[in-house]
Amino acid sequence: MSELLTTVPVDVADEVLATTGIGSPLAWQVVSLLALLSALVVLVRWWLHQRRR
Repeated sequence: MSELLTTVPVDVADEVLATTGIGSPLAWQVVSLLALLSALVVLVRWWLHQRRR
């Protein structure tokens, strides 16, 4: 019984990734690009705030 419970969440997660397309490399590239851009925006805003002082 415990073996069944431990394998079910993995199967569900794999199914969700397969049906939503989150597992595709292009989606991960887009997500990482957005994360990089948001980090850059935060860095630029911090730098501008430091210059105003």
